[in-house]
Amino acid sequence: RPDGEALHDRVLGAICGRIAGCLLGKPIEGIRTDELYPLLKESGNWPLHRYLRSTDVSPQRAACSTFNFSGRRFMDTVECAPNDDDTNYVLLAQMLIDRFGRDFTSADVGRVWMDFQPKKAFYTAERVAYINLSRGLLPPDSAQYKNPFRERIGAQIRADYFGYINPGDPAAAAEMAWRDGRVSHVKNGIYGEMFVAAMLAEAAVESDLEAILRAGLSQIPTTSRLHKAITGVVDGWKKGVCRHECFLRIHQRFDEHLGHDWCHVLSNAMVVAASLLYGGGDYGASICMAVETGFDTDSNGATVGSILGMRGGIRAVGEEWLKPLNGRMDTSLSGTGWISIEEMVQKTMTHMPPAAGGQGTPERRREHAKQGSR
Repeated sequence: RPDGEALHDRVLGAICGRIAGCLLGKPIEGIRTDELYPLLKESGNWPLHRYLRSTDVSPQRAACSTFNFSGRRFMDTVECAPNDDDTNYVLLAQMLIDRFGRDFTSADVGRVWMDFQPKKAFYTAERVAYINLSRGLLPPDSAQYKNPFRERIGAQIRADYFGYINPGDPAAAAEMAWRDGRVSHVKNGIYGEMFVAAMLAEAAVESDLEAILRAGLSQIPTTSRLHKAITGVVDGWKKGVCRHECFLRIHQRFDEHLGHDWCHVLSNAMVVAASLLYGGGDYGASICMAVETGFDTDSNGATVGSILGMRGGIRAVGEEWLKPLNGRMDTSLSGTGWISIEEMVQKTMTHMPPAAGGQGTPERRREHAKQGSR
């Protein structure tokens, strides 16, 4: 397992990789490919290979598009990484560990949400869970009560920090992700978070992309729909299914024009897995593949970028992707505003596993055990 400067380099790569991948997909979050592809072709960015700029959207394209480009954050209109829920959750998880330690409970997750992020910054399953928490419902009830979004992508985008602080230990990363995910999600919704957290933990010690994916799969039920969907992508890749055919199959199985399919954990996890495999470890090619495919563009770009940043360190990300970030990230968290990326990395290093035992008290461990038996 890497330590010292080597581990610092990987964590920096993972956080920057996530933020840059998110920024790539952010201006077109919610667009469908029947409008995305003409935009990219008209702007000389097809296949996608660079950040989108505000000047890429001509007045004619904006006028004829049903997608609203107004107010979108492009790389040439930001001074740092803009506020986004995909990046907020990294900092929220960091606050969680800082406040409650590595033995945090699901109820602790809810407390941090209520204390540090306003309701309008939560979406779909998380917003329902936030409302349920404010009414006094505790996990897992907070995830289940009147929550039609509980198997969507929301928990999967919260996975990263639990992978960052468990390098080389996919099981520990997935277990932390389970504690976090059950606040707002059930079944495959939780498995998506476990899958990504485990991949990130493995990426700290493993360069083979299939092995990283297999490590993620090893932490979720083999009978789950998510396991079967990802295994299908991996098996197809091994059998020689081409990139175009792989992504076509995802679009044939899931209708991006339906909100349920567009934001479901299965469709987006498949995009992540395919982008990692067909991108071949190239950071830019992989995040562009994830974003160009459509569905939840900023979330998938962020997850793919995070994994490859952890795998290869900060040098894997590339200066062209780092430049617009200017070393800092904006947030919507109470009392935070923008934060230095290096400051986030330094704090992450303090949350790595101790030499022996956990950081929590026996009472907190008993509370966690009670939650697991519910």
